[in-house]
Amino acid sequence: MDRIRKLIDDMREYGTLNEVPIMSVESINTINKIIDDNNIHSILEIGTAIAYSTICFAANNNINRITSIERDKVRFNIAKNNVLESKLNNIELICDDALNTVINDKYDLIIIDAAKSQNMKFFNKYKNNLNSTGIIIIDNLDFHGYVGRSSEIKSRNLRQMVRKIEKFIDFLDNQDEFEVEYIEVGDRLGVCKRKNL
Repeated sequence: MDRIRKLIDDMREYGTLNEVPIMSVESINTINKIIDDNNIHSILEIGTAIAYSTICFAANNNINRITSIERDKVRFNIAKNNVLESKLNNIELICDDALNTVINDKYDLIIIDAAKSQNMKFFNKYKNNLNSTGIIIIDNLDFHGYVGRSSEIKSRNLRQMVRKIEKFIDFLDNQDEFEVEYIEVGDRLGVCKRKNL
């Protein structure tokens, strides 16, 4: 386990130095606690990057399998090498645009941590891959403190993206299928559990 801990530390350092968007330590710890508390054994992760969070969750003793999708080929290859180095055999990596990927399996947990402007599409596409008692977690719902302040943003592209996140949060707050809890760790997590179970 010390080898995996060192690999995780090295990946975190690499992510920081190379401006790779990786999950905060607080978010990783919070999600690992959700995994432990909710009897979660399988994860579908949308957005692998360099497999930092993938390996952090795969190293949790409760996790039997994690499928992670990444469309950026350079990051995917780094992720593949990191997974090989981890020697964990419960990880499946897929190099593809998650909006085009066909997944038939069901999972206990779905983590959405990819292109923020596509959150709603990812949510609507992959909620069908969730077990009946499963949970969906969305990362970066605060987007560096910009969410809720889109009208102040000068950059058109950034403003449009932040507005899409704001619209997605509004969608989460007003849909009937899931109960949503926001956890103020890292860049803010949205935790969605099915209603009326």
